[in-house]
Amino acid sequence: MDNCGETRELQTLKKLASHHPPLKHTVHMLDTFDLNGPNGSHNCLVYELLGHNIPDTIDTHFPQGRLPGKLAKIIAKQSLLGLDGLHQQNIAHGDLHTRNLAFTIPCIDNVTEEQFTEMLGKPDIGYVRRTDGTDLEPGIPEYIVRPSSHRTHSWKFSQSIKIIDFGESFVQTTIPLTLHTPLTVRAPEVIFQDHIDYRVDLWSMGCMVRQLFELFVGQPPFDSFLITPTILVGQMQEMASDDLPERWHAIWEMMKGDNDEPPDTTAPNLQQWLEELYFDAPQSPDLTREDVARLGQIIGSLLLFEPSARASAKQVLEDPWFDE
Repeated sequence: MDNCGETRELQTLKKLASHHPPLKHTVHMLDTFDLNGPNGSHNCLVYELLGHNIPDTIDTHFPQGRLPGKLAKIIAKQSLLGLDGLHQQNIAHGDLHTRNLAFTIPCIDNVTEEQFTEMLGKPDIGYVRRTDGTDLEPGIPEYIVRPSSHRTHSWKFSQSIKIIDFGESFVQTTIPLTLHTPLTVRAPEVIFQDHIDYRVDLWSMGCMVRQLFELFVGQPPFDSFLITPTILVGQMQEMASDDLPERWHAIWEMMKGDNDEPPDTTAPNLQQWLEELYFDAPQSPDLTREDVARLGQIIGSLLLFEPSARASAKQVLEDPWFDE
C-alpha cells in the first residue's frame, strides 16, 4: 500500500476510534505505533481479534456453497448497520465485499495465553535460508510464521459481523481520484472515472459486496472469469435499474470500440436471475418467493448507475423485511 493509502486509512480509523459509543459493526482499532527496523519505519495498527470472513466461513461450515437464507439476512442487516454508521460519520469504506466482513469470536476476553495457543495451534515457523548457503543480507527476516486460523467445530448464530480492512477508505475531505476495489465489485462511477463519494459503498452493497446477492444465492451477479471493464459494464446494464447516464456515453463508446454488439435481450433481468439461482439450486430454500421478490426490490434500489439515485443504507434498513 502506498503512503497516501496508509494516511487515509489511519485518518479513518482514528476518527472511528474517537466515536462514542464505538460503532458495533465495524472493527475497532485498539492501538497504533511505529516499528523501527532494518527496512525503515513501519506504522503498525492493532485491531480487535476477529474470526473468519464470509467466504472462509462458508468453506468451513456450509459445504453446499451458500449461507442459510435467514443467516444471510442477519448478516445483510448487520452490514447495513455498519455501513450506515460509517456514512453518518462521512466515511466511505471503498472496498466493501464479503472478504472484508468478519465474524466476532465469542467468549475470547478471558482466555489464557495457553488456551489461546491451544485454540490456534502452535505457530508454524519456517527459517529463511539462501540456496547457496551464504549469510542473509541485512534486512532479510530470519524466519517467517504461517498464519493461524481459528476453526470452530460448530456454528453459532449469536456471532455478529463486522466490517474490516479500511485500506481504501476515505473521508469527504480526502476523496481519492480512484479506488482499487476488485473489478467485479467496483462501482460504475469508478470505472468511468467520474467523481466518487461514499455512494460507491451503496453499489457495493447491492451487487458486489454480495451481501444481498452471493450471501443468498451463492454466486455474484457479475462473472469474474476473464472479466474486463467493458464486459463488466455490459453486464451491469443488464442488471441495473436505470440507464447509463448520458455523461458516460462517450467513454462507453470508446470502451466498446469495434466490438459494439447488440444487447442480449434474452438475458434474465435482476428478479429472474435471483429467483432462478435461489430456487433452482440443489439446496432446499428457506426463504419464500415473497422474500426473494422483496430482496430483488431492495437490490434494485441500490443497483442504480446514477449515484444520487441509490437508496441510502438508512433507507434500506427502514424496510420492514429486515425485521420479519
